[in-house]
Amino acid sequence: MNKLDYNYYEWLISQIRSPRKRTYKDLFSRMHNLEFVWFVPNDDNRMQDALELREEFLYENDGSSQRLSLKWVTFLEVLVALSRRVAFTGGGDAESWAWRLIKNLHLEKMSDPVTETKARRIDDTLYTLIWRTYSASGRGGFFPLKFPTKDQTKLEIWDQMNAYIIEMEQLGLLK
Repeated sequence: MNKLDYNYYEWLISQIRSPRKRTYKDLFSRMHNLEFVWFVPNDDNRMQDALELREEFLYENDGSSQRLSLKWVTFLEVLVALSRRVAFTGGGDAESWAWRLIKNLHLEKMSDPVTETKARRIDDTLYTLIWRTYSASGRGGFFPLKFPTKDQTKLEIWDQMNAYIIEMEQLGLLK
């Protein structure tokens, strides 16, 4: 990883408000080294959101002539970009939403150092989300619902997010 790519990676993880007592660099590294694949119509929009993070980073770092060497959109980029969309739609700040998405994936206990057992669990969780093998209620994905009306594995991420926000509001769980 070259210096620009590393600075971008550090910038991405600075967009996540994780507990101060622990570090999660191993978890974030695994997320950043995994390609986010889409196959549900319109989920390519979430990838476009992630690509816009790159432009923002380069603009903020006066690197308009520089290019990152990433070959694909990473899971970490999608997580950060999605947290911004959730914050805009549901209120709150993106950094806290990023952590909530990690908690929804049950990865909040995957602090450093990551053992082989933890690494397998992280990978299984990330692949479950990407390949949509989580439950129809969204459990195992970014947006688990208590009362789903549709199979969440078939819906684009945007629709899952909106259903989650609506349910959280109805349950009085959003401020």
